[in-house]
Amino acid sequence: MKSDLRKAVLLVLMLGVTYLAYRYMIKPANTGLAEQKARVQTKLDKLAEIEKASSAAKDLSKQLEQVQEGIKYFESKLPPKSQIHKVLEQVTVIAQKQGLKPKTIRTMKEKNNNGYMEQPLRMELMGDFNSFYSFLLELEELDRIMKIRELKLEKLSESEITADFVVSVFFQNT
Repeated sequence: MKSDLRKAVLLVLMLGVTYLAYRYMIKPANTGLAEQKARVQTKLDKLAEIEKASSAAKDLSKQLEQVQEGIKYFESKLPPKSQIHKVLEQVTVIAQKQGLKPKTIRTMKEKNNNGYMEQPLRMELMGDFNSFYSFLLELEELDRIMKIRELKLEKLSESEITADFVVSVFFQNT
């Protein structure tokens, strides 16, 4: 019987040691491990966000470079203010080359826009429609940014028209 009692005490003692080991060693270790896993997962999530942000920043820098190239391209199409008379001369030469007779050419008030100036010109030309159309095509081929506004065509005879319009010439604000 002593041996059965010994076995029972040993069994109770082993169960007690197992319970105490679980309660004071394994359970706190598991809790600490779960907390560390949660912290690691949080850091991995933040790292993924940073990677997304850095790839977006690379895309933005590429887009910024493209925008800067576009700005340089359009600025190259804008003559400096000191060369505006050359552009006006080109427009007049094109009109004369196409056989159009200038009735009036008046400069209007400059418009100061953000980073560029706009010089509107009111022009009234006489000639046939095909000449005026050729004038517009040549004007479009100029290496400058221009805009036709307020175009009014009036038929004078079977072969002659008058064109009253405003052409805006854009140039750098320097």
